[in-house]
Amino acid sequence: MKLGLHLSIKGSIDRAVDRAVENDCNILQIFSRNPRRWHSKKLVLNEIESFKAKLRKNGICPVFIHTPYLLNLSSPKEDVYRKSVIALKSELRRAFELSVPYIVTHLGSHLGFGKREGFTRIVGAINESFSVVENDVTLLLENTAGTRNSMGSSFEDIEYIVSRIEDGARVGICFDTSHAFAAGYDLVSQGAIEYTLQKFDEIIGLNELKLVHLNDSKGGLNSGVDKHEHIGLGKIGESGFRNILKSRLRQLPLILETPIDKRRSDIDNLRKVRELAK
Repeated sequence: MKLGLHLSIKGSIDRAVDRAVENDCNILQIFSRNPRRWHSKKLVLNEIESFKAKLRKNGICPVFIHTPYLLNLSSPKEDVYRKSVIALKSELRRAFELSVPYIVTHLGSHLGFGKREGFTRIVGAINESFSVVENDVTLLLENTAGTRNSMGSSFEDIEYIVSRIEDGARVGICFDTSHAFAAGYDLVSQGAIEYTLQKFDEIIGLNELKLVHLNDSKGGLNSGVDKHEHIGLGKIGESGFRNILKSRLRQLPLILETPIDKRRSDIDNLRKVRELAK
């Protein structure tokens, strides 16, 4: 089973690999820079080489980079939109420098201007970025929880975007269990999970699915609440994750983005996943 965490790059980017080893991960997700600032520092050559060497030494593969929180590829605000497109191009380049095959991005919010405008913005941002940055990094579009004005909470909406990307081979999907559940896709019983995956396959295609963000949900089914919970302690629950880990999703890389609090540590969440997967 390919199982890992989103881990900090504090100190230097290669320290994230040390943290992955400490937490017994065989895959890894990171931010390539400060996720709360538009400006990013250039990657340092010796840190790049150390990052790659540690990944090889410890057999951690694949690795994923998540785009910064600030990006809003749907934004009707021109300044935010242009900064978001510039940041997306930057992340594509940084991933290539680090030999990271995938970056994950949220699709943003149309801020009340409507889905049609949001679709136009997202498709334009990705097509422009791919036309300027020509490399083999795959961009993974992450489904959202269905919060007000958010883009990409339904499989149909994601397919609409994917089908309009000019270089479709460079796009895939990241499936977040917490977001899907909050958006109305049942992931508790075996039958419900199979039905959800069947709908995904019919609309988008399971071959497009490259990563699962394995998170429980504080919000109930179809609540539109985007709040992650520790594995088994939310509304999906232990039985839900036991069934998820029997499904086809188990064959994909699984990254946890569970809360940071005193109730349970990252390594405890990993242990819980392994326990439920038995």
